[in-house]
Amino acid sequence: MLGWGTRLFAGAAVVAGLALVGPSAPSGADVAGALPAEAVRDVVPNRVMTWNICNPCEDDNVGRAAEIASYAPQVIGLQEACVRDVERLRDYLEKLHGLVYHVEYGSVLRNWGRCGGWPWRPGAFGQAILSAAPMTDRVNVEYPDGGSEDRGYMAVTTTVGGRPARVFNTHLAQRSQETIREGQTRVLAAAVARHDRAIVLGDFNADPGTPELARMWRLSTDNGSACRPSSTGASTGTCEPTTDWQSRFDYVFLRGFTPVEQGVRPSPYSDHHLVHTDVDPK
Repeated sequence: MLGWGTRLFAGAAVVAGLALVGPSAPSGADVAGALPAEAVRDVVPNRVMTWNICNPCEDDNVGRAAEIASYAPQVIGLQEACVRDVERLRDYLEKLHGLVYHVEYGSVLRNWGRCGGWPWRPGAFGQAILSAAPMTDRVNVEYPDGGSEDRGYMAVTTTVGGRPARVFNTHLAQRSQETIREGQTRVLAAAVARHDRAIVLGDFNADPGTPELARMWRLSTDNGSACRPSSTGASTGTCEPTTDWQSRFDYVFLRGFTPVEQGVRPSPYSDHHLVHTDVDPK
């Protein structure tokens, strides 16, 4: 497994509940306190976001930064992220929007085709977490079976809503690989279950009622989530799609936090939408 990233900080936090962010506003609606991007100068301390920024897709990092800045989350989990793109995103967020983030990486691939560089020194590709608060105790875990492409999860300890939390970011195997995703969620859920207060961000490549997400649902305590599957496997309410092909693949799972307000925002820069939520620590 490739383990690397930015600097590690010493320390840990005790992390208590898992809820899925379910109900969301109609696509394109201004929800959860959208802000004029040019006016942003600070983050919203209880707001988290997940976004598969798509690779290969339009690599306009100025535009991507503006999308993120319009919600100014405390924590952002990115998937399909090249290190060089994340570096530029962080720079634009600070220089253009006044938002200062720490960054940790969880790459599991080095891929010249996706991320450029030289064939003998390709760019790194995978997950990244941006947090306005410092992050400690980063781990980077590659799943035993990634499917058609190596996949994994990363985790850090940081602060959300004024409380310490373990934040996970993952990208599961592609759509036709249900059995492999089931094995991946087994690994991920076991890690999440060790923490009382956790946030799980990511592209799960699975709709809410699929068997491979069952372990994540069993960890969930948000019985009112509109995306929670019923006993028949159907969602119990409105579950906003998070992709251009109208699937719900992207999630914010919460453990020890209550969702206050959430939404989904389509973007011209990715085939996945931004998924964001404001949380209240229990």
